[in-house]
Amino acid sequence: MDLTERQKRVLRAVVELYIDTAEPVGSKAILEHSDLNVSSATVRNELAELTALGLLEQPHTSAGRVPAPKGYRFYVNALMEEHRLSVQETERLNEALHLKMRELDRVMDEAGRVVSQLTRYPAFALSSGTPRVTVKRFDVLMVERNAFIAVVMTDNDHLSNHLFRLPQPLERSQLQLLAALLNGSFTGLTLEEFTPQLVRSAAQALGDELGLVPMVISFTMEVLEEQRGKLVRTAGLDSLFAHPEYQDLSKAQPLMRYLAQAENVESLTVPEGQNTSILIGPENVHEALKDSSVVLATYDMGDNTKGVIGVVGPTRMDYATVLARLEYVAQGLSHLFEQSQLPHPAKKEDSDQ
Repeated sequence: MDLTERQKRVLRAVVELYIDTAEPVGSKAILEHSDLNVSSATVRNELAELTALGLLEQPHTSAGRVPAPKGYRFYVNALMEEHRLSVQETERLNEALHLKMRELDRVMDEAGRVVSQLTRYPAFALSSGTPRVTVKRFDVLMVERNAFIAVVMTDNDHLSNHLFRLPQPLERSQLQLLAALLNGSFTGLTLEEFTPQLVRSAAQALGDELGLVPMVISFTMEVLEEQRGKLVRTAGLDSLFAHPEYQDLSKAQPLMRYLAQAENVESLTVPEGQNTSILIGPENVHEALKDSSVVLATYDMGDNTKGVIGVVGPTRMDYATVLARLEYVAQGLSHLFEQSQLPHPAKKEDSDQ
């Protein structure tokens, strides 16, 4: 779409003023905001033309204009200037990223929290799991006569444990045999190799009347499945209420429910071959995002895998500032992985008791 230079300046003024105020923008405000040396009548004519082109909307007959999704897209593609982070911004983001040798989920929590605070929008971070993971070792520990803890260590040094309670007591020797059988039959196997036949054979070898083998193997398969999935962290969902667009609970709730579901957040990805992406209003596929915008940036995790950090907010978003902050965080996360300062997301220890 070809616009005159004056139309571009008017459109830029409307977008930037609406970002700041959340109020429809009139000709007087545009003249005060810009260095246009024209009359109010000329500006009103340009506003009418931009509205006819679908770049602006007029909420009420006597009101000023607000950007349409098409106008935001033109602004992002052709008019938006690069935002330079302040010293204070870089210091806060560096502090969030400077967590040497801590688990990735801690870094993601902190990075997402700071991005959300700086942008005043909900933020989320995704990281890929491990494509192939196996069990390295089993440990089985008696807690009391009818309870034991199974500890599973995977080959990426992830530890998970679970407390099992039984309807009847068991002997310590039974647990010793169970540990030996598990370590002899199930270590070095991927999830697909945990077949029902193998589980039945192991249970028969143990004389497993209590169902100990199926219990532990079921838990182990859950651990392996989790390691192959994605780690998702969200922050700042309540920040939506600070924006006029979401002060109506009926508008905020669908978006909050959408972001609270990990599988929904996992679907927000950057197109192949790109490092950043901006989706504006109806460009989003899911209905809950139709009146919102999503800004995404990828970071390199090594082993040809990428993570994503992003922000969701109203279409009236300061895209340049949000994008600059996300790119800075993404570059910082990539650097941490490159320097081997962070373990892969699967290398976290947790307790499933």
